[in-house]
Amino acid sequence: MSKSALPHLRAVDPKLGATIDRVGPYRPRYSSEGTHFDAVVRSIVYQQLSGAAAGTIHGRVMALYGGRSPMPHELERTPVETLRAAGLSGRKVEYVHALARQVTTKTLPIETLHELDDDGVIETLTAVKGIGRWTAQMFLMFRLKRPDVLAELDLGLQKGLQKVHGLRSLPSPKRLAKIGERWAPYRSVASWYLWRSLELDD
Repeated sequence: MSKSALPHLRAVDPKLGATIDRVGPYRPRYSSEGTHFDAVVRSIVYQQLSGAAAGTIHGRVMALYGGRSPMPHELERTPVETLRAAGLSGRKVEYVHALARQVTTKTLPIETLHELDDDGVIETLTAVKGIGRWTAQMFLMFRLKRPDVLAELDLGLQKGLQKVHGLRSLPSPKRLAKIGERWAPYRSVASWYLWRSLELDD
C-alpha cells in the first residue's frame, strides 16, 4: 500500500510529505491476532484509557479465562462483579455484555464484517451499544487494514494536522475531513503519519 500511497500523499500535500520524510517508513501495528470479536472487545476495553492502563485491564480480563480471549458465550455469562474486579468500569461491562449477547444470538454477524464495505462496517458496529464511530473506524484501520479511513473525531489527528499544517487553532472535525479529502484513497496512511508527527521534536 505505502509504495503508491506515499508518492500520492507527497504530491497532494507537501507539508504532510515533509512529515513523511521525517517519520520514515510506514509501519502500522495491525491487530491481526484472534477473531474480530476479540478485536472489538479489546477496543472497548481501551476506550478513553492510556495504553498502559488499558493493557493491564485487558490482561486481567483475559486472565479470567486462562490467559486467552473469551468466547462470546463465556463473556456473556461472566458476572458483572467479576469483570468489575478485573478493572472494567460498569459501563464497559454493560458494553461487552451487549456485544457478546448480539454475537451469540447472531444479531451481529461479526465474523463476516470484512465482507462489508467501510460504511457497512461502521453502520453494523455502531448499532451495538457502546461502540461509536471512532471505535468502528479503528477496527477498519487496524483490524481490516482498510486504506482510506479518516477518524475525523480523533483528537490526536486534529492535533497532528494542526502541527503539520501550522494551523493557529485546533481544526474542527469538519475541517479535518475537508482537508483530508485530498489524501484519498490513502487517508489511513495519512492518519498514521499525523499521529506519528506528534512524537517528533518541533
